[in-house]
Amino acid sequence: MWFSVFLVFHVLGFVSSVHSIMTTRTTQGAIAWAISLNTLPYLTVPAYWILGRSRFQGYVTARQGADTGIRSVGIAAGKKVADYRVSIDEVSHAGRAAENLVSMPYLNGNSVQLLVDGDATFDSILEGIDAAETYILFQFFIVHDDEIGRKIQSHLIAKAKQGVKVYFLYDEIGSLDLTANYKNELRAAGAEVSAFNTRQGKGNRFQINFRNHRKVVVVDGAVAWVGGHNVGDEYLSKDPKFGHWRDTHMRIVGPAALACQLSFIEDWNWATGNILELDWTPKPSSDGNVPVLIAPTGPADELETAGLMFMHAINSATERIWIATPYFVPDEGIVHALQLAGLRGVDVRILIPDKADQLLVGLAAYAYLEDSTRTGVHFYRYLDGFLHEKVMLLDHKAATIGTANFDNRSFRLNFEITAMIKDADFAEQVAQMFERDFEKSRVMKEDEYETKPFWFRFGVRLARLTSPVQ
Repeated sequence: MWFSVFLVFHVLGFVSSVHSIMTTRTTQGAIAWAISLNTLPYLTVPAYWILGRSRFQGYVTARQGADTGIRSVGIAAGKKVADYRVSIDEVSHAGRAAENLVSMPYLNGNSVQLLVDGDATFDSILEGIDAAETYILFQFFIVHDDEIGRKIQSHLIAKAKQGVKVYFLYDEIGSLDLTANYKNELRAAGAEVSAFNTRQGKGNRFQINFRNHRKVVVVDGAVAWVGGHNVGDEYLSKDPKFGHWRDTHMRIVGPAALACQLSFIEDWNWATGNILELDWTPKPSSDGNVPVLIAPTGPADELETAGLMFMHAINSATERIWIATPYFVPDEGIVHALQLAGLRGVDVRILIPDKADQLLVGLAAYAYLEDSTRTGVHFYRYLDGFLHEKVMLLDHKAATIGTANFDNRSFRLNFEITAMIKDADFAEQVAQMFERDFEKSRVMKEDEYETKPFWFRFGVRLARLTSPVQ
């Protein structure tokens, strides 16, 4: 009997290793899985079929199956916003590459507002919900049934009772503790509520590795909110474990809101099988003409869209690259791009939390310090609470704000969304925000890793080895 079990596991390990070699997107990942599946199949075979895939085939199939629905909506929307498309002469090479990667254009006619921390973000979102006339698209990775969660729920319920259509989408892993009562009360008021349903469909039953990490609100197809906040009291600095919660969101008024809307209806179609009938008429802002590109990325993309987009942006910078991220565990390509930027004289600064909320992530960040600082890359550790924003500043004319961290999960496994803004005034606002954060941070020293005890340095190396699955 034991010999039969032994044989079955090794056969499954071999078959799984062939699958990993054929499908894993990175060479390092394929090698790691192939070796472990053949040497320790008893542990790694179950792990591989839960965590091993980096392409969300179920979503790909659904996207193809919805060809006559979602795709036609996207084509029709593209025609309607054609008059607002930024001309090819005004878009940089990096911007053009981003457009081609996400199959969405930079659009003019927008006004943008930087929202720093939770009070400003949730006040703005609640004001937008209250002003809704036709529909509200509400999507978050994490929604808690706590004070701010219930406040938002009450505003959504009030609008639903007024006849405004409310569509509420959440990630079932991120919002694991969201109560049934919370969802049922929304439904009772007339709102439509759905989990993203990662595990639905043939072949996805045990697939819990993909997450919908997007945070998007769209009102009437005219206004959108994108950024790092989830819905929970900790994002308002009310959790003593984290203290001050440093995060960034943004509000967009104009045609670019329709790109956020298109991302939402694609996710909604996967979750429910339904295609929403919404307003696709572009509504330009009356007080701005800022070019904005909305970049939804995820594991259903043909290419590794997020990683390629950020890498090309880094390679294109000539003056400065300032990055704020709570999880800095990038692959070698991103690390090398940042090092090369430092070597060519670009001001490269990476802002991360001083106290990480995940042990492996906190340790892994040290692994990039030694080599990177020698190339002119400077690491700042934020001291005033927990830093969770996902922001990048490029030179003096462009910035990105969104949901993607600088790690393997955001680049390959999560559904993310990023707003890319090409505007000198907005970039200056982001720069001033960074400067305030740098004043509340400490610069890591070049020898900070080398002077740590052996057990710490060994832990750092082990943590870096796990970076593909963090």
